[in-house]
Amino acid sequence: MSLPPSSSESAGFELLEPRIQRWIWSEGWTSLRDAQERAIPALLGADQDVIIAAATAAGKTEAAFLPILTNLLQTQGAPGAVLYISPLKALINDQWERLARLCDDLEIPVIAWHGDISASRKHRFLKSPEGILLITPESLEALFVNRGTSLAGLFANLRYLVVDELHAFIGSKRGKQLQSLMPRVETVIDRPLPRVGLSATLGDMAMAAAFLRPNAPYHVSVIESKGSGQLLKVQIRGYAETRQNLSALPDGEEVFSADHAIADHLFQVLRGSNNLIFPNSRSQVEWFADNLRRRCEQDGVPNEFWPHHGSLAKDIREETEKALKAGDQPASAVCTTTLELGVDIGSIKTVVQIGAPPSVASLRQRLGRSGRRPGEAAILRSYCKERPLDDDSPLSDRLRQGLVQSIAMIRLLMQGWFEPPRVQGLHLSTLVQQCLSVIAQRGGATAAELWSTLIRGGPFACVEQGSFLSLLRALGDHDLIAQEASGLLLPGVVGERMINHYDFYSAFVSNEEFRLVCDGKPLGALPVSRPLTVDQRIIFAGRRWRVISVDTEAKVIVVRSDPGGAPPSFDGLGAPVHDRVRQEMKAVLLGAEVYPYLDPAAQELLAQARSTFADLGLAHSSMTESGGKTYLFTWQGDWVNDALAILRTHSGLASENSGLVIEVEGDRASLEGKLREIAGWDDIGASTVLMSVQNMVQEKWDWVLPSALLMQSYATMQLDLEGAKEAALGLARQPVVTN
Repeated sequence: MSLPPSSSESAGFELLEPRIQRWIWSEGWTSLRDAQERAIPALLGADQDVIIAAATAAGKTEAAFLPILTNLLQTQGAPGAVLYISPLKALINDQWERLARLCDDLEIPVIAWHGDISASRKHRFLKSPEGILLITPESLEALFVNRGTSLAGLFANLRYLVVDELHAFIGSKRGKQLQSLMPRVETVIDRPLPRVGLSATLGDMAMAAAFLRPNAPYHVSVIESKGSGQLLKVQIRGYAETRQNLSALPDGEEVFSADHAIADHLFQVLRGSNNLIFPNSRSQVEWFADNLRRRCEQDGVPNEFWPHHGSLAKDIREETEKALKAGDQPASAVCTTTLELGVDIGSIKTVVQIGAPPSVASLRQRLGRSGRRPGEAAILRSYCKERPLDDDSPLSDRLRQGLVQSIAMIRLLMQGWFEPPRVQGLHLSTLVQQCLSVIAQRGGATAAELWSTLIRGGPFACVEQGSFLSLLRALGDHDLIAQEASGLLLPGVVGERMINHYDFYSAFVSNEEFRLVCDGKPLGALPVSRPLTVDQRIIFAGRRWRVISVDTEAKVIVVRSDPGGAPPSFDGLGAPVHDRVRQEMKAVLLGAEVYPYLDPAAQELLAQARSTFADLGLAHSSMTESGGKTYLFTWQGDWVNDALAILRTHSGLASENSGLVIEVEGDRASLEGKLREIAGWDDIGASTVLMSVQNMVQEKWDWVLPSALLMQSYATMQLDLEGAKEAALGLARQPVVTN
């Protein structure tokens, strides 16, 4: 990153309070970074909303708090306070330590507040509400519910509201909760607060501004520090899998020789340094962590590999974090997204990705952990497993889907692109929670007050009045609320019990895994967020299964074995892929570029994929026929592909989404006829086409929603029905290649 002149020549430095200037010199800084220099005049007056977007380790926290603390120290009158909202308790703990070092000499208290903090430490802020309060959205929600009548006094001295890791909230359930909480804070103190958003991964600044201040996004000042760019070193290694004899393995378990080869290479290249290893599932985290630990034992050396995922106990996760931070011994974490955000884990040399990344944004966030020291490059090692090919291999395997997706995502990363958040969702589950929260906070509220607070100009502005009234009636039917003769809404008997439960404050539930059962025998478990219908085929443990029934309450999917030929590696139930990524995958397959970061095995796998692409004529056609089936290539993301699959099922033509390719039961003429039929539908109503989807109850309060609202909410959050209709129109006009 390009740095400004030394602080002695810095205009921003001269504006800071003298004690803060002395702290900067004591830390050995010879200059302010770009974001810090620009943030000081923007934030010092506490009179505008500001977004600070800068690379990981670019000093965003100091960029915000150097001017904020200066304001607190220089403003006369009552001591000021800052509300800092973070998505993670672990990040709050890190920031508490970081800010406490800065604030000790300033005599400004820093208070961490979340579920793991003792009541005595929280009481300090309740007794004297000043300084910096670090809190999660859930704990802030708890303050509204439990201390609603005293919040005006508690927040009276607030001068700023800071949201860290802003990108983690946009488009999410917690984001809708946060968008409700921010104006509720301002309503309590009867004045606007300057809102400050911090992030390293914001692709769309206009969208970020609209999230931070929905009613006035154009008044949000954006400080975007691009820097001079960081050197990135990349290697993609390709591996052809050979499956072990499944009869010798426990039911549902599948181990590939590629995993052992990857573990061999990881052990060779990572030992002696700190690294992050990201497989794409918790089971793979456990397998690699165990395999690498046993290799250390076999070599008689201290263990260097530690697991980290959300299902592990807190003390096990903290043990891994301490091993990374300690610095006295090398340590590598085998982890899921739990170590993706900005928890301080010290200096990381290499980021390892096993399989295609979940998204470009995720890959960028992970790479931000590497190469933080001056002059160091960020290092990415990507390991792609592909199956050996034969005459029965699925098309997605023949096109080397995982490898091509990894290449496409790295290309997009180098172009500076990453997925914008999806903000189209109605988030009616979160609206239910916020209605109950406002009623509890105020000791009762009318329907008009809820409408004014949450919908009219609020975060749920897309909800129509009829839908809102239907939702309130459903709350009454479930005894979550009761209405007095005056029209005042109060918690019902069930609502009172649920509001008083500690679990109420969270707007979401953990993505629980479904158990797969065949003939009464458990096969294993996997998380399911994508649409699931009866008779749908899914992939699990390297085999193809047909869904017989789905029990969303018990989290059980009953399946039977489905011959259906060799299954693709894509299970159809994982993280959805964006339209732009699929289009970039087509560009990779269409081109002839040689990527120097591919090892010889990966080069050969890519050559096979390009040969298949050319043989199928996919440069000019989106369909190919073979064996009584038609294979459809939309080159669209999974929101469109899933919607198309549902629409075709509704129109009577069964199909299976395998990522790059959609397999359709029927010939070309039947498919083209159905596509024209779908393209001609005037209005695609969710209540009409989603009747077959079995797992629409996914969010915390979805069980409350009437059927029509549940379908509407699900469609806006999980599908792109209009995009599917447009895709159908274009595809119906495409030529076909017959094999």
